[in-house]
Formats: sequence, C-alpha cells, structure tokens
Amino acid sequence: MNLTLDGYEAVLRQQLPALGTSLLIGFGCVALTVLIAAPAGYSLGLLRLRGRTTLTFLLLVAQMIPAVVMAMGFYAIYVRLGLLNTIPGLIVANSTIAVPFAVLLYTAFMAGLPREMLQAARVDGAGAWRTFTAIVLPLSRNSTITVALFAFLWAWSDFIFASTLNRNGDLIPITLGIFNYIGNNTTQWNAIMATAVVASVPAAVLLILAQRYVAAGVTAGAVKD
Repeated sequence: MNLTLDGYEAVLRQQLPALGTSLLIGFGCVALTVLIAAPAGYSLGLLRLRGRTTLTFLLLVAQMIPAVVMAMGFYAIYVRLGLLNTIPGLIVANSTIAVPFAVLLYTAFMAGLPREMLQAARVDGAGAWRTFTAIVLPLSRNSTITVALFAFLWAWSDFIFASTLNRNGDLIPITLGIFNYIGNNTTQWNAIMATAVVASVPAAVLLILAQRYVAAGVTAGAVKD
C-alpha cells in the first residue's frame, strides 16, 4: 500500500468553489438566525409578550419536525417562488433549523438579566429598542457566539436541504461535492476522505476558538440569583 496525495489534489482542483459556497451559506445562516432570534428572545424573555408561553411551546415542537419533512415543504414553496437551486433559498431553509434553538437560548439568558438595569435604562429615556441594542445585546455576547456557532455548523453539515433544494444548482455546498464522488459503479474513496478532512477544518477551528464562549452560552439562564 502506497501513500498518495491524489485525493487532496482533487480537492484543491475540484472542491474549492463548493467550500466557498458552504462558507457563504454558513455565514448567511448565522446572520439571518441572529437577526431573527435575538429580538425574538428579547421579546419572550423581557417584554410582556402576549402568548409567549404558547409561542415557546411551538418553538419546542418545531425542533421535533424531521428535516426531510421540512425539505419537502420548502421544495413545494420554492418551485412557485423560483428559489430552487439558489443560495438564498438554502440560507433560509437552514435558518429554520437554527432559529428555534437560538430563540430559546436567547430567551433563557435574557430572562435572567437584572431587571434593575433595564429599569434604569427606561428612567434615562431609553425605549425598548434602544435598551435592546445598547444594553441587552452586548450583554448577550456569549449567547450570540453560541447561536452563531451552532447555526454555522448546522448549515455547514447540511445534506438534506442541499440535495433537495440545490441538486442542480451552479454552486453547490461541500456536502454535495463529497456526494458527487459516489457513483453507481465506482467510488473515489481517496477524494471522499480528503474532502472530508479539508471540510472539517473550518468547523474545528471555530470550535476551538469559541469553546469557552459556548460553555458559558449553553448554560446561560440555568442558574438565577
């Protein structure tokens, strides 16, 4: 058995566009998830939102829906909207997986913030939105990093949405790039394993850099004074 780097050569020659597409989808999913989940968590955790208990229950239920069922629903919608085989379509689809978790995490953390601090902001003339952007969101740094990391990893490793909604797109994510090495009669194992190693590098780097923030973020709101 001889060692060879042919698999990595195939990655550099064929899969760099797919890696770039996955990065774009991942960061797009992070941006959309934080944009939706942070204000929603603020509303559920700190504002007297009517029906917040029911909404929280629905978010829990949403996390139990199988991704394949959601993919079929998105396919039917995207056919009508013309969003099949597009990157924005994949960003929106992946965000539906990340948003319920993100909202619940933000809600748990923000509900534990000292009310006296928020009341002081109102006394100083800050409205609900100003309080959120100037005080609550900066204090939610650990939760935001945790949400961003999980959203990126979900989008980065997605295969069901990619294979259903972007199978024939000009730009495909790395998960489909790996799948293309599997044929009916032959499988390019060198290329598959080399692509898997290269694709794991961004996720590993992010996990290493964010691990201490994630540890604080996932336990946010678990203990209250």
